[in-house]
Amino acid sequence: MSLFISKNISLGDYEIDLQAIRAQGAGGQNVNKVASAIHLRFSIPNSSLPKDVKERLLNSNDSRITTDGVLVIKAQSHRTQERNRDDALKRLRLAVQRCLKAPKKRIPTKPSKAAKRRRLDNKKQQSQKKSLRGKVDL
Repeated sequence: MSLFISKNISLGDYEIDLQAIRAQGAGGQNVNKVASAIHLRFSIPNSSLPKDVKERLLNSNDSRITTDGVLVIKAQSHRTQERNRDDALKRLRLAVQRCLKAPKKRIPTKPSKAAKRRRLDNKKQQSQKKSLRGKVDL
């Protein structure tokens, strides 16, 4: 079984490390004996992702990525281990899908001559308006 990211990209089970751990927070006596939370670890440099996707993922400002390039996702919002596992895999898929598309290259633009003229005319009007607010000499 593998995790499908897009039509031509999928991750094998051997690339994703899933561990069941105890969930944190309140939950009564059952929370102390049931490991329902999931700790997902995904090594980006050692994965089968295309090189450009790896670079975009490593350069993203995601706080879940360690200095070694390992994406760590902790899922504990659901009561069952299966739902937390599905949630962690879904979040991994979304993180990788965000980096599939290359960002658009920004084309710097310049304001037109008419826009510059309008801006300067507006500045002159504001200047005149404020100069009229000054003290009147008699």
